[in-house]
Amino acid sequence: MTMNSINETEAAVLSPKAEEREPEKIDKTVFRSALESVLFVTGEPIPKAEIAKLFGLSLKELDARICEAEEDNARERRGIRIYATDDTLQLVTAPENNEWLIKLLAPPQEKNLSDSMMETLSVIAYRQPVTRADIEAVRGVRCEYAVQQLLKQGFIKELGRKDVVGRPMLFGTTDAFLRRFGLHSLEELPPMPEPETEEQEV
Repeated sequence: MTMNSINETEAAVLSPKAEEREPEKIDKTVFRSALESVLFVTGEPIPKAEIAKLFGLSLKELDARICEAEEDNARERRGIRIYATDDTLQLVTAPENNEWLIKLLAPPQEKNLSDSMMETLSVIAYRQPVTRADIEAVRGVRCEYAVQQLLKQGFIKELGRKDVVGRPMLFGTTDAFLRRFGLHSLEELPPMPEPETEEQEV
C-alpha cells in the first residue's frame, strides 16, 4: 500500500459519513403544506416539541417558521390560520370569516362561566401557581366547587404540590383557557386593575 493510499484511507475514516451529516432543513413551502396537513388531520392542539421533532427543527426555528407562515396567511387572506400558544399549535379558521361560518352552522354553544368561576379563574390566571387556600384568601370565600368545575372543563390543571406543611395542590391555567379568551400566551393578559383607595371611593 502506497503512502497516498494510506492518506486516502485515513481521510475516509476521519471524514463524516454522508448519513451522519446534519440533514438539510425542510423547504419553506413543503413545511407549510405538511404542517397544515398534520394539524388538519389531528384537529386538536399538538405540542410544539412534537412538531419540532417531526420536522427536524429546534423550537426557536419552529417559532420563526410559524411566524413567517402566519404572516403569509394573513397577507394572502387564507381561510385557515395556525393558532400558536406557548406550548401548542392548532389549525383554526380565520376570525374574519366567522360571519360566514355562523350563517352555515349553528352558533357554538359554550357553557357560561358563573361569576364565582370567573373570579376563581382570574385569581389563578394572574397568581399561578396557586393553592386553593391562596384563592380563598383573595376571594374571601370557599372555592372547592369552582375549582372542581374549572378542572372538569379543562380551563385549569394541577401543577404538583407546594412544598409546605400539608403539601397542598397547586393550580395553573391551560391552553384551553388561552383559546377561550383569545390569548396566545399569559403575557397577553390585561394588567390587573389597581385596588381602589379610600380617596377614589369618596
